[in-house]
Amino acid sequence: MSLLIPLYVHPAEDPGAWHRLITAATHTYAVVLNPANGPGTSPDPAFTAAAGALRAAGARLLGYVDTDYGARPRAEVADDVARHREWYAADGCFLDQVTSAPAELPACRRLVREVRRLGAGTVVLNPGVHPAPGYARVADLIVTFEGHWSTYVSAFSRPAWTARHPPERFCHLVYGVPEALVPLAVRTARERGAAVSGPVTGEPPNPWAQLTPALSGAER
Repeated sequence: MSLLIPLYVHPAEDPGAWHRLITAATHTYAVVLNPANGPGTSPDPAFTAAAGALRAAGARLLGYVDTDYGARPRAEVADDVARHREWYAADGCFLDQVTSAPAELPACRRLVREVRRLGAGTVVLNPGVHPAPGYARVADLIVTFEGHWSTYVSAFSRPAWTARHPPERFCHLVYGVPEALVPLAVRTARERGAAVSGPVTGEPPNPWAQLTPALSGAER
């Protein structure tokens, strides 16, 4: 399986979830680190320890950075990426709330070039919807769906241009999935052209506070 894991809960609050994630690290595409809606203002020792354990277990680490749909200055975004690299040795970055319209593509392309110069080896973009086709060539992975399971099963549509790219370039993040249907959610993402997925049972305001049941039984 190829799972993108945004686990947005502090290691001290749910150490069991982090332990299960560490033991199943090789079954993930990447783990998104999000200490404080970004790297925070100083290193968090609990996240430093968790990041070290995940890295030792073979996980790829991505630092969470919110771009606020292009409203945040590029220098602020770059600073967050640099802090993730310095404090948690992140391999890359998960750029959340990125733009999706053709007009904003050049700015997104410049941002990705900058974070790659800072050492981000893997760049994931999360517009949460299918963006203009050019975005798929900017990053290593793009999240083309983020939403509730009910929407995913009733209102998902896949633009024809996505078929020109390998499924490994696309990810679907689905929350509110009934636990018994999590394996179906993984299969559905693959059938819809996304080789990477992240189905969780959680609900807003923070559906990513729980570890996906898709990792159950995958621990070493």
